[in-house]
Amino acid sequence: MDRAPRGQGPGFAGHRRGRTAATDGGPVGLSTIQNVARATIDPTPLTQVRRHPDRACYERDAIYAILDEGLVCHLGFVAGGRPWVIPTMYARKDDFIYIHGSPASRMLKRSASGANICLTVTLLDGLVLARSVASHSMNYRSVVVIGRAELVKHNDQKLEALRALVDHVIEGRWEDARQPTAKELKATMVLRLNLSQASAKVRQGPPVDSVSDQSLQFWAGEIPIKLRPGKPIPAPGLRDQVSPPSYVRDYHR
Repeated sequence: MDRAPRGQGPGFAGHRRGRTAATDGGPVGLSTIQNVARATIDPTPLTQVRRHPDRACYERDAIYAILDEGLVCHLGFVAGGRPWVIPTMYARKDDFIYIHGSPASRMLKRSASGANICLTVTLLDGLVLARSVASHSMNYRSVVVIGRAELVKHNDQKLEALRALVDHVIEGRWEDARQPTAKELKATMVLRLNLSQASAKVRQGPPVDSVSDQSLQFWAGEIPIKLRPGKPIPAPGLRDQVSPPSYVRDYHR
């Protein structure tokens, strides 16, 4: 519905689209070229943003920041001739996204088969109310990742992945809870998805009404939305002397 013109796209978190060390003048050495190549994830025919390309962002740091802030991804795959999209937790470690679950999971079995999958993460930052219904929108940051997942086979690598998953949700918890047993580890499937095909799309800012609508006397603007934790609730049977650790008391995203 939103008909925002160019200029409503990313530029968030200090990222400047199109500017790198190589475009700021001065000699360009091999290390600079390598850093520039590392700074962006080149769009492919599958990840290039076509609708509102001004909102596209291919900067690696910006893409990783969105992934690191999110808690839930949606994984799309085809099974039995039908498309499925399943929400699940995830974590990013270096240049990979990790997901996990039961080996009986249809989502994981299909994803481990070498089939193409699509993983998305969206952060809702606000509601955008325009003077006209057609110009309403939302402010958001989103990432789409395309590829084929790999099965993480070795136990030490699985443990590192599971640690990343736990600490992604609440940092510090892995060291403050019982570690997985060999039986639990065997009963857990872990997959990883390379971030070589990923892109972000971002909308920020106020509504964009047409000039003719700007004189209409309807309220227009933004309603910011943030994820805020409530007061921790202790589990039944927890001993009184066990107080919530700092990472629980001070939790935030």
